[in-house]
Amino acid sequence: MLHVIGKRLALVIPTLFGLSLLLFLWVRSLPGGPATAMLGERATPEAINQINEAYGFNRPILEQYVTYMGKLLSGDFGVSIETGRPVVEEFATRFPATVELSILALIFAIGIGIPLGYIAAKYYGKAPDHVSVVISLIGITVPVFFLAFILKWVFAVQLGWFPPDGRQDARIDATHATGFWVLDGLLTGEFDAAWDAFMHLVLPAIALGTIPLAIIVRITRASVLEVSSADYVRTARAKGVQEHTVRDRFVLRNALLPVVTTIGLQLGLLISGAVLTETVFAFSGIGRFLSQAIFSRDFPVLQGFILFIAVLYAIINLIVDLSYSIIDPRVRVQ
Repeated sequence: MLHVIGKRLALVIPTLFGLSLLLFLWVRSLPGGPATAMLGERATPEAINQINEAYGFNRPILEQYVTYMGKLLSGDFGVSIETGRPVVEEFATRFPATVELSILALIFAIGIGIPLGYIAAKYYGKAPDHVSVVISLIGITVPVFFLAFILKWVFAVQLGWFPPDGRQDARIDATHATGFWVLDGLLTGEFDAAWDAFMHLVLPAIALGTIPLAIIVRITRASVLEVSSADYVRTARAKGVQEHTVRDRFVLRNALLPVVTTIGLQLGLLISGAVLTETVFAFSGIGRFLSQAIFSRDFPVLQGFILFIAVLYAIINLIVDLSYSIIDPRVRVQ
């Protein structure tokens, strides 16, 4: 286990280093220079000089890179131009909201996707299979922002079943200790606040989790079909092993490897792809903050977000690799 962790970390370090170098070169190769890109084409020379002096853009390129790497290694991702606060603080404030949304979206995708994919494979070529294929195709082809608007219009505006935007009703005086508002309500006994925060999560989570749901359905279906035709499964059934044992021990367990890989990748995509969903529902997470940073040309925030997602992907991939040895003992042997 430790060997696997060490090997993966050895691969992650040069990857992050290369990405940091690309980000450094990208900002400094912007038309008119980074200061002009941040301030806009109508920026005055005085304002450009102030930005160059503040961020060190007027220093030698090698000195800039050494300073840049030194700050990154010390956890300094810069200061947001829009808010004037450190990027790390901005992310720490908004990250719990995006995590809550992504976890619920993933639960929605896994909770429906794996059973639906298994049913499709079990009834291959029949009505349940056709229905699941149609659902997965719709889930993949419908854009997230369009689905988000439809869900908001139908279930929030027309029917009034769910709140239309935000994380919680502003009239609720809730305690926010951890930043995870549903968890905060449960820990403090403010169950009305927890329920309200959960209701604010439902529609964005469905919109965000629809594409992962469709992908998980298709991967599960294909994987179960492949495993079901394997020799050891046919042998188990020929020997009279009970169907639920065949399903749990032989089919599902062996079919889960590609599904786990897909889920791990989708979790990273959920967090990085929350921009549109959070914008539509005015959900105060990292995604909405990033969309505002794009329009305001807040490059320190954009750089920090890209590096943050890269680190997150590395951690998720490591967890996925470790989960292989739990699901399939053959991986430990190899």
